[in-house]
Amino acid sequence: MHTPSLVGWLLVLLCAATGGYCLSRTRTGPPEQRATARGEALMASGMAVMALPASAVAPPAWSPWVYTAVFGASALWALVRRHLHHAVGALAMVYMALAMVGMQDMPGMHAASGTAGMPGMHGAHGMAGMTGGSHGAPAGIPLLTGLLLVYYTVYVLAAGIRLAPAGAPGAAAGTSVACAGPPVVLRACQVAMGLGMLAMLLAL
Repeated sequence: MHTPSLVGWLLVLLCAATGGYCLSRTRTGPPEQRATARGEALMASGMAVMALPASAVAPPAWSPWVYTAVFGASALWALVRRHLHHAVGALAMVYMALAMVGMQDMPGMHAASGTAGMPGMHGAHGMAGMTGGSHGAPAGIPLLTGLLLVYYTVYVLAAGIRLAPAGAPGAAAGTSVACAGPPVVLRACQVAMGLGMLAMLLAL
């Protein structure tokens, strides 16, 4: 990760690939898995668009409000369905979108960043923060950002541990084949989404 644009494109590829798989799972499997796949596909699509480097695609000024509306509604729906993790993810997207609005309103921010669009994520203050390239104040509320970082760190570690094969090292080959089924791949996608969210929160 030598340049902000490279980091952005890596996030786009990760989220787009994850979203594509989750979208393919929305019509197969048990109803609970389909609901999970729909939520992850929406999240992945939003993250992929949000991570696009502004040097390649300058987002319109109203795009943060679209994120806020879409993921605000998604958070409410997840709460109604008692999908707490999806609700946290959607609210995190709303939080990042609102943080970008705050960065847009700062005088001289566009001139300082040298890019159009959402400087909180794409400008010199944004993705460059992952490589030590930013010296400005962070966007958003540091305490809330920290809490979300802790949540997703714990989530990724716990979900990654659950992905480990349950069988012993000498288990039959059939166990490995069973572990590679769609439910496990979907959980692996959730881990990838958690990592992507950690990267985007660090970029604020």
